[in-house]
Amino acid sequence: MIGIDLGGKVALVAGAGRGLGRATATALHAAGAAVVINDMPDEEGRA
Repeated sequence: MIGIDLGGKVALVAGAGRGLGRATATALHAAGAAVVINDMPDEEGRA
């Protein structure tokens, strides 16, 4: 996210506890966004 200013914006990232979701949340925060993260433990997320 080089050159993007997300100051004053809010981003919601589902699955941000690890992997791609975590990397996305980190990048959005680095670009200035306020980031709301959501994640669910594996054992609770199974149908």
